[in-house]
Amino acid sequence: MRKVIFGGAISLDNYIARTDNAVDWLIWSEDVQAIMAEMWPRFDCMVMGRKTYEVSVAMAEGEKDPFGMATYVFSRTLEAGRRDGVEFVNSGPGEFVRELKQQEGKDIMVMGGGDLAKTLFEAGVIDEIGFNIQPVLLGSGIPLYHAMPRQIDLELLECRQLKGGCVYVTYKVNSE
Repeated sequence: MRKVIFGGAISLDNYIARTDNAVDWLIWSEDVQAIMAEMWPRFDCMVMGRKTYEVSVAMAEGEKDPFGMATYVFSRTLEAGRRDGVEFVNSGPGEFVRELKQQEGKDIMVMGGGDLAKTLFEAGVIDEIGFNIQPVLLGSGIPLYHAMPRQIDLELLECRQLKGGCVYVTYKVNSE
């Protein structure tokens, strides 16, 4: 069965971007590039929320295929259907991702924000999380983790110090 992996970069105080979506504080070291080069081939499918999609498209302006894999965007406001190489989905993310896990293929990447991740954690479909923790306290911004109705127990798989003071951690999500 495919795994669902939630990851990215985060400030030490739980933010994935400034309030204006800026990520100018991220440290892009050789270590980070090596981790991305190692991880990217693991995936053939990406899921994200509408806000992350809109920011990603704006950042990749002009690129022919900014995602390079099957991409599903969950939205309550955009019309469902396939456009520009992306499948827009209006149904519940938990059940949709549970069905994706049953299909043949590589692992599934959860890209971006905490709203979608919260829903997927609550549905019990996230198998691993991996984050590059940046040595910065932003003080405000777009939070990664939101309040959830239950505790999520994790098992440390890897902890690696990176250049620039970053720490890369990977955890297995322990099922109930």
